[in-house]
Amino acid sequence: MSEEEGTKEYAYFLGCITPNRYPGIEAATKRILKEFGIETKEMMGASCCPAPGVFGSFDMHTWLPVAARNLAIAEEMDLEIVVTCNGCYGSLQEADHLLRENPKLKEKTNEILGKFGREFKGTTKVNHSIVVLHDFIGLDRLKERITKPMNGVNVAVHYGCHFLKPREVRGHGSSETPYILEDLVKVTGAKEVDYKDKLMCCGAGGGNRTADSVQSLEWTRQKLVSAIEEGCDCMVHPCAFCHLQLDRGQEEMNKAFGTDFNFPILFATQFLGLAMGLSQTECGLDIQTTTMPEKLLK
Repeated sequence: MSEEEGTKEYAYFLGCITPNRYPGIEAATKRILKEFGIETKEMMGASCCPAPGVFGSFDMHTWLPVAARNLAIAEEMDLEIVVTCNGCYGSLQEADHLLRENPKLKEKTNEILGKFGREFKGTTKVNHSIVVLHDFIGLDRLKERITKPMNGVNVAVHYGCHFLKPREVRGHGSSETPYILEDLVKVTGAKEVDYKDKLMCCGAGGGNRTADSVQSLEWTRQKLVSAIEEGCDCMVHPCAFCHLQLDRGQEEMNKAFGTDFNFPILFATQFLGLAMGLSQTECGLDIQTTTMPEKLLK
C-alpha cells in the first residue's frame, strides 16, 4: 500500500496513564490504526511528557528539556509522534512550538540535552490519535469498517482542556465549536447529544485532582449529571487522564458522597472499536471501573 492509501508509521508516545492504568486504550488504538495500515513503534527510553499543568506552570526550564528529550527520541526514529492523552499532546506540541519559534530557547535547551547525547532539531510532528483518525484515515474509510452500527446510542462527547487550547497552537479551528469527536461518533451511527457542560474540564486538570479532591469530583459530578439529564448513554473522549477522572472518579464519588454513578466512559478508539466489531475485552473495557451496557455491546 502507498502512504496515500493509509500506510504510515508513528512513534507512539504512551505517557503515564495509558500503560499503567488503562492498557485498553493502547490496545484499541493500536488495533484500529493497524486496520488501516498504520504501524506504531515504541519510543524506547521515553519519560513522562511531563505534565503541562504542573511542571510547565511552575518551572518551564525544567519542563522544556524533558519534553524536548522525548521529541528528540522521535526525531532519532525519524517518525512523527502519535499520542492518546491530551496532557501529553499539550506538553509535547507546545514544547515543539516554543523551541521552533524561539532560537535562544532552543539553544539553551540543546545545551542541556547535549550533556545526555540528545539534540532537538525540530524534525518531528506531534499528532493526536483522533486527528489521525479524522484527517489521515478519514471518515469515509472509517465508515466502511463499521460492522456493528451504534444506532440508537446517544453520546456525550468530552474534549478536555489541552486538546482545544491554545487554539493557535493546536490548529483544530475554534475551541468553542469543535467538530472532530462529533464526526467520529456520527460515523458509527450513534447520535452526538449536546449537553450543558460539554466544554467543561473533567475536574482533574491543573493538579486539581491531587490538590482538592472534593472540588475536583464536584466538577466531574456536574459534567456527568448534565450528560445523564440529556439522555446520554455514554461519554466518548480523547484523553487518558480525563478517562481516569471520569471513570475512576465515579467510584471515588460513590464512596465519598454516597452516590451510585455507573456511567460508561470510553476513549474514542474504544468506542470505534466496538462499532468495528471488536469485543469488550479487546477494547479493554472489561478492566475499568464503569461497566458497559448491552446497548453498547450488541
